[in-house]
Amino acid sequence: MTQTKKNIAIIGSGLVGSLLAIYLKKYGHTITVFDRRPDIREVEFSGRSINLAMSNRGWKALREVGIEDEIRKIGIPLDKRAMHVIDKPEYFQKYGKEGEAIWSISRGVLNKKMIDLAEQAGVEFRFEEKVWDVDLPNAQVFTGETEKGAWKAYDFDLVFGCDGAFSRVRHKMQRRSRFDYSQDFIDVGYKELTIPPNEDGSHKLDKNSFHIWPRGQFMFIAMPNLDGSFTCTLFMPFEGEVSFESIKKKEDAIQFFSTYFPNVRKDIENLTHDFFKNPTSAMVTMKCFPWTYWDKVALVGDSAHAIVPFYGQGMNAGFEDIYVLNELIRTNGDDWETIFRNYQEVRKPNADAIAELSYRNFMEMSSRTADPLFLLQKKIEKRFAEKHPEKWIPAYSRVTFSDRPYAEALAEGDFQEKIMKDIMAMPNIETIWDSQEVEDKILEALKDSSH
Repeated sequence: MTQTKKNIAIIGSGLVGSLLAIYLKKYGHTITVFDRRPDIREVEFSGRSINLAMSNRGWKALREVGIEDEIRKIGIPLDKRAMHVIDKPEYFQKYGKEGEAIWSISRGVLNKKMIDLAEQAGVEFRFEEKVWDVDLPNAQVFTGETEKGAWKAYDFDLVFGCDGAFSRVRHKMQRRSRFDYSQDFIDVGYKELTIPPNEDGSHKLDKNSFHIWPRGQFMFIAMPNLDGSFTCTLFMPFEGEVSFESIKKKEDAIQFFSTYFPNVRKDIENLTHDFFKNPTSAMVTMKCFPWTYWDKVALVGDSAHAIVPFYGQGMNAGFEDIYVLNELIRTNGDDWETIFRNYQEVRKPNADAIAELSYRNFMEMSSRTADPLFLLQKKIEKRFAEKHPEKWIPAYSRVTFSDRPYAEALAEGDFQEKIMKDIMAMPNIETIWDSQEVEDKILEALKDSSH
């Protein structure tokens, strides 16, 4: 369906803002993207990012506008987790079926590429122009150098807030009556660190793995980059016995890394340098509703539903918002009120579901991935799924390697967990795990359920 040409503002030039600009430009709209920060292509990246894990939902959104192949060139496929448990050799856990992988992509590299592609499509970017206010009923945007200084007013037909968890656009919407809003910080922060490449430019660890060092209350992860380096992230409590607060000087950091991560000891100098250079960042789950204001303003991505990063779905969920929005535009043409209303009704339950799944996955990654019983449970599930793929899709695969709704993945995952609880309580489960008896019991539970 065609659309009448509109003058549209997008606030935020991040991944979601730049992809949305590419989508909307295809309908012939005039697009202006505002960002308070300088052009990311001209500054050194700030050291505050976790490498992205692009999965099915993200690729689907990129495919729709013909840029998937372009983006695959800047990623590395990871088909397994590499587990680094103290006093055990490194071992691997396959993610999914043969050929299924998540893709490690540097946020900075991807963002630069997306802005280039949007500019090539004819989108105008206005960097270092901060939006201070939005007149919601009139889709008017006010920018200026300071909050108290002179402001410039721009008139638009539509405004999209893609300006992240602390969105200025949402802040304005929050002042309206009957707007629900909540934010929850977890007590764990993160810090980005780097493992440089070998002298010949090769990777020091397996390059097609997502590396995890699970340590209970804290953990370390590493994802590969094309230049042979790894972007690492240390997740740890802000305060407490082992925490960011407890590492005050270089000796503390050296002691910490050599105690808990002995196999990265040769990179301690580098890790210690980054530890004190890079900021410690907080993680928040943010929920709100409604996401739209009549037929004028809509929130997309983190500004509507920020989540903790432990399922690697933040960007994927934001890209899926855009894909859904686009489907609704195709169906409803110029009826923006219907497009916006349906968009928030379809996406809100799924955003809440992935927020819950992401929080749970943090508990799983940091402590349970090193627990022998948990690993046995996963082994049983994997064996059963391989024998009965039509009856059992693991929750991780539903989220990562499919585009079925997140809400469905949450409900099915809870149902499967209930069955596995009974299976793990069977006497001698350690010795009978691969027996017909266990398989029959799962089949019976699936049959008995009215699910």
